[in-house]
Amino acid sequence: MAVLAVLAIYATHIVVLIALYFKHRNDSKPVPPLPPEPELPVVTVQIPLRNEQYVVQRVLEAIAALNWPRNRLEIQVLDDSDDETTFLVQTECDRLRAQGYAITLLHRTHPIGYKAGALAAGLQQAHGEIIALFDADFCPESDFLQNTVPYLLADPELGMVQARWSHLNAEYSPITRAQALALDAHFAIEHIARNRSGLLMNFNGTAGIWRKKAIEDAGGWQCDTVAEDLDLSYRAQLRGWRICYLPNVAAAAELPPLVAAFKQQQYRWAKGAVQCLRKLAKPIVRSPRLSLAQKIMALLHLSGYFTQPLFLALMILLLPMSLYPPSLPAMSGVLGAIIAVPPLLYLLGQMALYQDWPQRILVYPVLMALGMGLAWSNTLALLDGLTHWGGPFHRTPKFHLQARTGRWRYTRYGLKPDRSTLGEMLLGLYALASAWQALLGGQAELLPLACIAASGEALMVGTTLLQARAAQG
Repeated sequence: MAVLAVLAIYATHIVVLIALYFKHRNDSKPVPPLPPEPELPVVTVQIPLRNEQYVVQRVLEAIAALNWPRNRLEIQVLDDSDDETTFLVQTECDRLRAQGYAITLLHRTHPIGYKAGALAAGLQQAHGEIIALFDADFCPESDFLQNTVPYLLADPELGMVQARWSHLNAEYSPITRAQALALDAHFAIEHIARNRSGLLMNFNGTAGIWRKKAIEDAGGWQCDTVAEDLDLSYRAQLRGWRICYLPNVAAAAELPPLVAAFKQQQYRWAKGAVQCLRKLAKPIVRSPRLSLAQKIMALLHLSGYFTQPLFLALMILLLPMSLYPPSLPAMSGVLGAIIAVPPLLYLLGQMALYQDWPQRILVYPVLMALGMGLAWSNTLALLDGLTHWGGPFHRTPKFHLQARTGRWRYTRYGLKPDRSTLGEMLLGLYALASAWQALLGGQAELLPLACIAASGEALMVGTTLLQARAAQG
């Protein structure tokens, strides 16, 4: 019951965000007017990348197409690659430079600090007072700067503007559709709720612009966490800088088609979040700028991945509960209420963005299975983040996928199963045994959760092994 009680706290956190979303969803932020072209600020666009040979040309073409005066636009390619990506970047930079673009390639042979280190090194050489960031798999629309920069110009206390992520390849597979479902809820519901109600929110690492002064005032990019974006955005807000979120401005990105890549991405996000919690919990609690509600919601936000070990604990408790049924009649009701909250969040995210939301929400069972399947890996990530600072930044491989086209097989960025796969396999067998025992013992209320857990581990292990085999031909 203790596990359910803590899960209920996090479910309540989501319910509060949903309520805040309904309260503020119609709040509008009209685009302030741009000054005349001679008065426009210099914008430095930073593209941090490492080993992105399949998408680097695409992102540079998108950046070159930005509708901003060339004499007010600086492009920095922050390249930490150790493969032929560097040659491709150099060739593309030479081509754009010949067309009159101010573009610089900063190549580091020793990627100290990984992405945070590359951004910090680039910032030292940046001439722009506004910094725009895009990961290598992003394709911003040509009017991105026109729709975001005016907010920084109109409000000197605004430190950052975050745009919404859209998806280049959501329809590629059930795995990518499930990821899009989760990200849409984050950007269409959670971000609006937090930002419009004055709660602390995070920068998502890309598809946003920063005031250079705000980055420097907050202490700059730091590499003691692997979530440098979350870290900087919270430090900036603790210093008094405000953040603006624009849900109507979107930048499309590529979703990872490989389950192993998705798991690796989630591991980094979970580890980085708990590192930020360790680093920032005390400053948040002690901040004179924040109200009690802001502090509580910030701590729940940073600790959100702690739901993963709680789900893992539930999975482990399934078999004992099927053998020795707890005398808690309200338990199934509490569990049912907790399980009902996430699908509501994801449903609202689809309804806010798409007219064909009834079709899109049908992929929710895949997302639910993925969420349970990640419990073991993300629990390991939390333990890693609780016991270590920093760490390697394992990039999420991208393959130039668009809609349902493109291929990831026979490419050099395929991922093999890692050591967590064995744990997932054992958990899947354990969940199957729990389901069987619940069926034999007449514990019908435990059977759905046991089946979801078993299917989640089967999805993680089976898809990982099949995709690894397919990648090798």
